[in-house]
Amino acid sequence: MSAHPRLSMNQATLKYAPLDEALRLVVAGGYESIGLWREPVLDVGLAEAARRLGDTGLRFSTYCRGGFFTMAEGAARRASIDDNRRGIEETATLAAAGAPGSTPIFVLVAGGLPEGSHDLVGARERVADAIAELVPDAEAAGVTLAIEPLHPMYAADRAVVSTLGQALDLAEPFDPAVVGVAVDTFHIWWDPEVLPQIARAGASRRIATYQVCDWKTPLPADVLLSRHYPGDGVIDFASLTRAVEQTGYDRDIEVEIFNQQIWDAPWPEVVARTAESFGAAVAPHLVASVTA
Repeated sequence: MSAHPRLSMNQATLKYAPLDEALRLVVAGGYESIGLWREPVLDVGLAEAARRLGDTGLRFSTYCRGGFFTMAEGAARRASIDDNRRGIEETATLAAAGAPGSTPIFVLVAGGLPEGSHDLVGARERVADAIAELVPDAEAAGVTLAIEPLHPMYAADRAVVSTLGQALDLAEPFDPAVVGVAVDTFHIWWDPEVLPQIARAGASRRIATYQVCDWKTPLPADVLLSRHYPGDGVIDFASLTRAVEQTGYDRDIEVEIFNQQIWDAPWPEVVARTAESFGAAVAPHLVASVTA
């Protein structure tokens, strides 16, 4: 049985699978698309990873992840900016290797408060400065930077950008082909402004990627690992997916799950369960049946 044609497997869902095995499993599961992470790509080397991706015939949906540049000016910040520049080039290379319909999208997570800092406003200003610095590189490479807001529980250590509105504010000074946003249901479902902000993102053509997974309580001790298959929790995928579709978004939709039990499960089971849950919880609300 094939997966829905717009479903993309974000590689994080298969956390422990090496690149070759992840690619093989996704193809065997009937998927047409995959989103890749930097660590497994660089483990085999960029050129080799691009070749292997190209051999599969899969589309490339996103590359995760860059960002983490909230620190004050200095050596660490320069190293982070330079690493993001490399990530932009990696994104372009992989997108060029993927099947037609691949999208050169580099997902950015802002980073949390620097150690010992209480200056949330200043950290957000440094995110804006970093994005502005990276825009010429992204534009030259034909890559879209996708700013991903994370749930506020991650504001201290992972992302000082917590709402879709904040992400859009950061993106708006720039060409939407160069800076957009990632709409991830896990992170934004709780926001009372989420539907008007999705409409705002659509009106400015800034939805670079739509990612789905579910929220379920109680949360584990490590809240990073609290994501679930779509339909296993409380998120209203009908309203969120319809809102995204109404903007004209017709690209791949990724399932990205961080969950220790899912990571420990047999990989073919995860691939099948991901397709099944997407088919039941998300696919019925899609307008476009295939990626444009």
